[in-house]
Amino acid sequence: MSEWVGRTAGEIAAAVKAGKVTAREVVAAHLERIRELDGELGAFVKVRTAKAPAEAEEIDARPDRAELPLAGVPVAIKDNVPVAGEPMRNGSLATDDTPQPADHPVVARLRAAGAVVVGLTNLPELAIYPFTDNAFGVARNPWDTSRTPGGSSGGAAAAVAAGLVPLAHGNDGAGSIRIPAANCGLFGIKPGFGVVPSEIGHDSWGGMSENGPLATTVADAALALSVMAGDPALAAPPEPGRLRIALSVRPPAPGVAIRRELVAAVRTAGRELVRLGHDVRRDDPDYPLWAGPAVLGRWLAYPAMDAEPFRDDPLLESRTRKHARAGRIAQRVRPPRDGGPGSDRERFRQAVAPLFDRRDILVMPTLARQAPPARPGGEGSWLRSVLSALTYAPMTAAWNLAGYPAASIPMGISSAGLPIGVQLVAAPGGEALILGLAAQLEKAHPWRRLAPGYTP
Repeated sequence: MSEWVGRTAGEIAAAVKAGKVTAREVVAAHLERIRELDGELGAFVKVRTAKAPAEAEEIDARPDRAELPLAGVPVAIKDNVPVAGEPMRNGSLATDDTPQPADHPVVARLRAAGAVVVGLTNLPELAIYPFTDNAFGVARNPWDTSRTPGGSSGGAAAAVAAGLVPLAHGNDGAGSIRIPAANCGLFGIKPGFGVVPSEIGHDSWGGMSENGPLATTVADAALALSVMAGDPALAAPPEPGRLRIALSVRPPAPGVAIRRELVAAVRTAGRELVRLGHDVRRDDPDYPLWAGPAVLGRWLAYPAMDAEPFRDDPLLESRTRKHARAGRIAQRVRPPRDGGPGSDRERFRQAVAPLFDRRDILVMPTLARQAPPARPGGEGSWLRSVLSALTYAPMTAAWNLAGYPAASIPMGISSAGLPIGVQLVAAPGGEALILGLAAQLEKAHPWRRLAPGYTP
């Protein structure tokens, strides 16, 4: 196995820029790793076995190679944004297999920075659920292959946690970067509204869905986010001074039960933050009662809009068809209120703003329960899938509605041997603040970068 498999994106880029290794060598080693291991993980739906080495050679030949922030770094792209020359299946047999004519802006930025796209990662059909399975296969968690890696960026998280790639692109409409990051022991960040080009599905789920990175280190995620955002300053966020930190284990909606070990991880983070010199206090957002139904209505309505072109296609999953039917009903009962001063986003921001006037960062659980089993058909029936999603992963979507930046950082291992994630949330414009604080926590409370059994 090549010495470059399992290395960070930053280490790989530095070596390629300095001429210590070629991009082609690095990419070839990772393609071999994917060939050996992805059969058991189902992380990829397409591996660019022929095209990726040729594109790596182009990086090696570039006269500006030494200036490329991601020179020669193998990356994976979630299969719901366009990659030029490849079909975009969005987890569904009902979609068209015609190659896409052009890259999504985020893909174009990654490539311009020297990254090499080695493959497209698996996701649930139309990115609906927080577990990853579809007609193309079931993605599995490298920490425990009987469990899901989460979703909808589940294939992306599995690929990074197993060292198939050092970096992966994901997107997050209700937690779809943070949920799999928490399940797989990774750092994943969803930027705030407008920081990174979105252009995901129908209207990016009303502005709730954002593109972002999953990585094994905060530094790698910061580097990738800086490229995605076109903001080099994000690659080196300053170490924060003494911050006002809110710890909260209050669920965002009534009836949500958070498992004890996940609550304990928030308290562990709080103790580390106190030792780092921050002002840490228990403080809760004022979640309005209407916000839960508003988020649920969007989770039904926007996938229904995404599914509309395939409404009569027999290849659309039964589970998706039922979700879309419920979404059309939700649209009639309470249409999403987007845009303007009376929008749901603006009203929700007004409700939670007092917390962020008092505190700089909110620390809370990423999940309410740990990863459910990985199996074909996800959680079986549509209703069972919905109930599983709502009970296991209800902690993230509020911050999509708000358009606030949020991340999940590893914070210990459960009694079942699975990683536990803690969520960091900041007000708009707080991406660098989250990254700086996360880097402090990483140094004070380091985590295992790759899943057990997957260290090269």
